[in-house]
Amino acid sequence: MITNISLVSVFVNDVDEAKVFYTEKLGFAVKDDITLPEFRWCTVYHPNHPELELQLAVPGPPLDEEGTAAIKRMMAKGTMHGFGIATDDCRKTFAELTAKGVEFIQEPADRPYGVEAVLRDNSGNWLVLVEQKAYSAEDFS
Repeated sequence: MITNISLVSVFVNDVDEAKVFYTEKLGFAVKDDITLPEFRWCTVYHPNHPELELQLAVPGPPLDEEGTAAIKRMMAKGTMHGFGIATDDCRKTFAELTAKGVEFIQEPADRPYGVEAVLRDNSGNWLVLVEQKAYSAEDFS
């Protein structure tokens, strides 16, 4: 039986730079950072959610050249979608992250499901910062 999601891969331009961004700007912690002959295995996690690791991976094998090139183009355009980040106060977290130099492409805005802001990591991945509230389908009409 599947019990939860434990690992999500995030494509990055440079593992060292991404590791600094996720740890120093977003407050994640390093789980593993192992250089193997074939590739580097680097994972980070949020201290409040240690069972979910983010693998910071440079696009490449086992992807073929065409797939690698496509991902790198999306990253260069800043259009790779990453993941959502929960917060208990979106506007406060926005201010804190902005002060640390995090680039936001959408300031906090009220949505039917809560308050949302969108930021980019240093590899061009979109991360959605959400202060969720209770909602129903009727809230979207």
